[in-house]
Parts: sequence; C-alpha cells; structure tokens
Amino acid sequence: MSVTNTLASRVRSIGRGFAVTAALGATAGAAAAAYGLWEKEQFGVREESLPILPEGSAPFRVLHLSDIHFVPGQHRKAAWLESLAGLQPDLVVNTGDNLSHAHAIDPLLAALRPLLEFPGVFVPGSNDYFAPRLKNPATYFLGPSKLKRDAQALDWPRLRSGFGMSGWVDLTNRCQSVVHNGIRFDFSGVDDPHLNRERYAGWPRGTADQDSRPHLRVAAIHAPYQRVLDHFTEDAADLILAGHTHGGQICIPGYGALVSNCDLPTWRAKGLHDWESKGRTTPVNVSGGIGTSRFAPVRIACRPEAVLLTLTARA
Repeated sequence: MSVTNTLASRVRSIGRGFAVTAALGATAGAAAAAYGLWEKEQFGVREESLPILPEGSAPFRVLHLSDIHFVPGQHRKAAWLESLAGLQPDLVVNTGDNLSHAHAIDPLLAALRPLLEFPGVFVPGSNDYFAPRLKNPATYFLGPSKLKRDAQALDWPRLRSGFGMSGWVDLTNRCQSVVHNGIRFDFSGVDDPHLNRERYAGWPRGTADQDSRPHLRVAAIHAPYQRVLDHFTEDAADLILAGHTHGGQICIPGYGALVSNCDLPTWRAKGLHDWESKGRTTPVNVSGGIGTSRFAPVRIACRPEAVLLTLTARA
C-alpha cells in the first residue's frame, strides 16, 4: 500500500472515531435531558425536626414552599400541591418565585387553594415580579443571574392579593406577630435580595415583659445571600427560611450542586444547616424548590421538594 493510501486510510479511521464520539455524546446528552425532564416531576417532601420551641411546647409543623415556578398546564404539579394539604401543617411559609408565566396566577391559586386554608406567611422572589428569559445555562457559572432591562413584568399585586385575602401574611420588608398554639411567632421578612430590594423591618415590638407568652423569631427571605443571613443571625433569629437556589437544579451525584445562583456556598444550596455570624448561630433551611424556569425544565440529582419542618421543644 502506498504512503498516500495509508494516510487516507488513517484519516478515514480518525473521522469515523470522531463521528462515533460525537454520536455517543449526542446520545448521552439526549438521555440526560430525558432523565432531567422525568426527574423534575418526581415531587417529594423532605422532613426535618428542630428542637427550638420553648420548653413544654407541643410539636408545631411548618410546611416550607419555594420556587414553584408555575406554568399553565402543569397538572401533575398542581395535583401534588393540592395533596400537600393532607400534611395538615400548622403554618405554611412561602419563600417566593411562584410564577414562570404571565398566565399562571389563576391556576396556581387554584392549586394552592387547599393550603390557603391554613395560616401562612410569604415573601416574593424575582420571578414573582418578572417572567424568566431564555438564557445560556453556562452563564450561571459566571455568577448570580442578572435582571434584563426589558424583562416582562408579572402581575405580582394580584398574586399577593390572592394570598392576602386567604389570610396569609405579607412579610415583604415588614414584620408581624401571630400567635399559634400559645406561642407568639415574631416574623420578619424582606423583599428579594437577588434584586437588592431587601429592607430590614426588625422584629415586631413588644418584649417578654409586655407579653408573657413564649416567643419564637422566624425570618423569611427568598434568596439566601450571606449579607441577609448575617443580618438575621446577628439580630437573634431562631429560624431562617429561604429558597432561590433550586438546590443547584443540575447536580453531580455524590458531589452535589455546582452553582447556587447567589454567594451561598454550593454545599449549602439545599438543606438544613447552621449559619454562624459574630458569635451567634441560627438554623437555616434552604429549600431545593419545587419547579424550574420554563426555559430550563430539567432537574438532575436534585428532585423537587417541599419541606415539612417539625418544631419541637428544647430539651
């Protein structure tokens, strides 16, 4: 065989190798996408227990919802949300990003109607104000996402009104006390830190001298930026609830999240952890979230979740 023929044969062999590699890569990518589409609807409830109630208190069940990102036609998600009422929570805490479509408010409120029968509090996320945009997922590795100037505004006032008329308490840059089971819950919340809208309202007025009931301080935020966690921890919160991260959304099994879409360390992107700041420690629950942006409808190694926190008496 001539040198020319030998070179041509090797070139053809290399070309076939590239073609096989490309085909395998495309097949693996398609399989991962198909799995991610399936996993995004494998809804579950993560259960946690926290001994933070005053001594002698009965258990108190808090259902933490976050990042529903509802889109019309999500019947499986709607049915699952309705079913959560069967958990019989004492309180529902919604930490924002309920929407992912301009026409999602009515079907979302319908899906949440059974839960709206329970006491609740809420704060908004950026996707309650603005619809998501199609973007390159790789940009999340460059830092937290940015709001586009021409972002589509959503009818957050109507959703907020729907929550409020059902009795849920709006904690957007405000605080309020609510008595449950003989315990005074002092709530404080902020607008979305991801949009730099947080303004601290402190805690409801009144001290133990003026109100003999036991107190519990609970903070609600959407995006768990460190500056906000530091503030509430230093301000003596007993519990902080947050969302936003989607738990990383696309994770590596055995490793976890690659991004948190804020300055929170990725190993804290989901779960119940202690946050320390200036000598104080506060438990923080970061929800892995229930939905996804409608432009990135996949989850890998990060199933959607609601969180049921059972608060128990201190030992």
